[in-house]
Amino acid sequence: MGKTLAVMAVAVGTTLSAGAAYGAQAEPARTTTTASARAAEGRELVIQWNRTLLGIVRTPGAQPATVHPTRNFAIMHTAIADAIGAAGRGGSGQAAGAQAGHDSLAALYPAQRTGLDRQLADELADVPDGPAKDAGIRAGRHAAEAVLADRAGDGSQAVPPPFVPGDRPGDYRPTPPAFAAPVFTHWAGVRPFTLGRGDRFRPRRYPALTSRVYATALNEVEVLGRDTSAARTADQTTQARFWAAPIWNYWNEIAEDAARRHGTDLATTARLFAVLDRTFADAAIAFYDGKYHHRIWRPVTAVRAAGTDGNPATHADPNWNPLAATPPDPSYPGAHSVVGEAGAIVLSAFFGPADRFTVTSEALPGVTRSFARYQDAADEGGLSRIYAGIHTRIDHQAGETLGLRVARYGLAHTETGR
Repeated sequence: MGKTLAVMAVAVGTTLSAGAAYGAQAEPARTTTTASARAAEGRELVIQWNRTLLGIVRTPGAQPATVHPTRNFAIMHTAIADAIGAAGRGGSGQAAGAQAGHDSLAALYPAQRTGLDRQLADELADVPDGPAKDAGIRAGRHAAEAVLADRAGDGSQAVPPPFVPGDRPGDYRPTPPAFAAPVFTHWAGVRPFTLGRGDRFRPRRYPALTSRVYATALNEVEVLGRDTSAARTADQTTQARFWAAPIWNYWNEIAEDAARRHGTDLATTARLFAVLDRTFADAAIAFYDGKYHHRIWRPVTAVRAAGTDGNPATHADPNWNPLAATPPDPSYPGAHSVVGEAGAIVLSAFFGPADRFTVTSEALPGVTRSFARYQDAADEGGLSRIYAGIHTRIDHQAGETLGLRVARYGLAHTETGR
């Protein structure tokens, strides 16, 4: 959509084929303090709109319950990237990006309008008055309008259909203690941003409950994921709690840190977040397609009902409880594993796979974890759900495969969405 994403598709595709890092490392080194300051100022504009949206989705009640947050990140960042690209040489990219960020969020979260208006006024005040500023504002308005119009009627406003649980071994059913109704039962029907259709990379058939691979996976989570487990290490318990918040929030913050460390400019930062969050939005559509197609029970159900699975290598424990509360949706594939892998692939495409960084947690304030590769963070985030007792290794592996495929497809088809 738009010049920015058209250029981005060519650039990323070229980078992947060459096997080189994409982004700030591919640009000439900054030679003046003024140029460096301009790059930082532009980069921070994109990051601040990202932080504003993170603040909104973390505010209880602000995010519509039946609209997945990844859609709104993708809308906002697509609008910002398109606006900056449309502003071109004759318009202010900063004015364009600020206006696009504001207008997209004001439409998506009208109750937040006062704070959004204030942020826009502050950012536009830093842009010198004149034709360039005016042209940038117009570009921002048009970009936001275009993206919002494109996403109207994409299926996100559909009423989630009621879920009818099965009663056969392996069938998903609501989980204790609340036995809440499954969420986002309609999300597989949402039109993707780039993927074309949600079932493009649907995970393969779940292993038979009587198989060795199933028994191995269930026994692992039964031992390591139990609330009172003595086999789970202290660090594994920390991992389970550290990654317990929405996984796309973590990866958006990882991207903020990467953009700052690598000194990306306005346009590159906008491209980074547009690719990343469109990938996350499509990943969410894809993993809900898989979840509600296969409808696999969660570990808490599987362990308690192991006596019905026909596998002599599994053992029922009706008193088993997981370390963390089980999310209200089917188990296969694991969402953390899908999104984490997708994030690692996109950030590796921009900055290379080896990149030392530190992650903070909204679930464990003040605790940080450090990594030398993006893949290491993706792996840990996915495996943490085994230690939390809410996924098996089967879910994790299928999730990483799905995330990999969605991300690679998105990087190769950003311009056309086909």
